[in-house]
Amino acid sequence: MEGNAKKEFVHSVFENIAPKYDVMNDIISFRRHKSWRKFTMKKMDMKPGETAIDLCCGTCDWTISMAEESKTGKIVGLDFSLNMLEVGKKKIASYGLDNQIKLVHGDAMELPFEDNSFDYATIGLALRNVPDLRQVLKEMRRVVKPGGQVYCLELSKPTWQPFKSIYYFYFNRILPLIGKIVAKKYEQYKWLPESLITFPDHKELARIFKEIGLNEVQAYPLTGGIAALHIGTKGKLE
Repeated sequence: MEGNAKKEFVHSVFENIAPKYDVMNDIISFRRHKSWRKFTMKKMDMKPGETAIDLCCGTCDWTISMAEESKTGKIVGLDFSLNMLEVGKKKIASYGLDNQIKLVHGDAMELPFEDNSFDYATIGLALRNVPDLRQVLKEMRRVVKPGGQVYCLELSKPTWQPFKSIYYFYFNRILPLIGKIVAKKYEQYKWLPESLITFPDHKELARIFKEIGLNEVQAYPLTGGIAALHIGTKGKLE
């Protein structure tokens, strides 16, 4: 599935699953996504006043974590799904962060911000869903300040047996059934394993980070390689 067809299909998926997105994330990852984000926040080591844009922010868990860490810095959450943003908006209000976080209905492929606008650009569990991951990473690099960082936390591909076989059986056979039972959405959760088939493994994604001009690239496989954190830095002289 390419280009606009993928964009339209993925949009319909997230519009449909928005109400159950958080519950399903807990089930799908056995709640490991929380520890992955905690590990990521430790690596970021945000300072008070630092700014960030969270692409494909969904229901805004990572957006909120950054706002709490930054304390006073403006944080932008961007997503193309209004239903996901609506869930995130309510969550942000419950944390009392309305004045610090700005939600934007927009396209990660074409960010509505000037060059060198943020200290960080992040994307969590969403890069595999975009029509062109290189274009999204280029946009992330463009909007961070010189010396700023790009962070991608994403599902990946385990490499060691027997865990690899068990993981793929769960991902391909069990996960869509859980989606059907819990979220009443079978086709939408059947898409999740399909979205990972052509997605690069952590070594290839690190290479792509370097290819689009990011420096000091770091890759951290997590939980046996089922997820990975990638970090890249924009050159200070740009």
